[in-house]
Amino acid sequence: MDLRSIKTFRTIVKHKSFQKAAEELAYAQSTITMQMKKLEQELGVLLIERGKNFQLTEAGRLLNAKGEVLLKDYDILQELMADFIHGESGDIRIGVMEPTASYRMPHVLTPFYEKFPKVNVNIQIQSSRALVEMVKKGEIDLAICTAPDEISTLHFSPLFTEDVALLMQNSHPLANRESVRLEDIEDEMILITTAICPFRRNLEKQMIDKGLKPKYRMEISNMLALKHYVELGYGLAAVPIIAASPPPPGTVLKPLQDFQKELTVGLMRNEEKSYTGNAMTYLIDLFYKELKHQDESLQKK
Repeated sequence: MDLRSIKTFRTIVKHKSFQKAAEELAYAQSTITMQMKKLEQELGVLLIERGKNFQLTEAGRLLNAKGEVLLKDYDILQELMADFIHGESGDIRIGVMEPTASYRMPHVLTPFYEKFPKVNVNIQIQSSRALVEMVKKGEIDLAICTAPDEISTLHFSPLFTEDVALLMQNSHPLANRESVRLEDIEDEMILITTAICPFRRNLEKQMIDKGLKPKYRMEISNMLALKHYVELGYGLAAVPIIAASPPPPGTVLKPLQDFQKELTVGLMRNEEKSYTGNAMTYLIDLFYKELKHQDESLQKK
């Protein structure tokens, strides 16, 4: 059944005239007549009573009522598809690690939604390792995370570095120092995240490289929760500065003087996948512009 024929039928009903419908639709009257005959043949039922006075059959009244809904849905579908083709609508799936997801991403998306209000952004918050696998499998389109350990079809573009400092209670002996070295915390009870967390792995590697053996008191899976456990005196924690600024009450952030390798966070993409659409292009450009700007602003503070 041709939607064009349904539109013609409803135009005839609106004017109660084949001739006026032909004028509105810019068709020859013979075309209108032919479309109606074909539509009735396809449906196997008479739609318009043949006679001097215009009158719909019961089937015609049903088609007129339901056809309105059908055509409205079709118009909406056409508009959605046109928006999608031009990148004005659709879904963009992004994976983000913490603390970027909580402290940086909300500000980045503000100008994006001002420009593309119809686009739905789906944000998955996972570890960097999980995000790498999700990009590989096509479960997300992009990821903001640390670089993958192995070489693959994924492309990683650095965006910013996540600076780390040591969070401790104000009453801790190390709190009186201007800065702290890694050797100073070898015998301290350290709060850590899971083994796959890049922040933990970075801290462990640097301590081991210096011949130090860190002592762990508690493993907490959520990076953002560490500061609250430090606040209650469970131990020290190396945390991203952005996630602990300002420090919780009764705590203080201290620079790690010999902590040389801050974490580089970047944009992860699949080189085997094409990235098209105005919205996607704008969002990727926004990541480079806004996240870099945030990083520069933090470094100046």
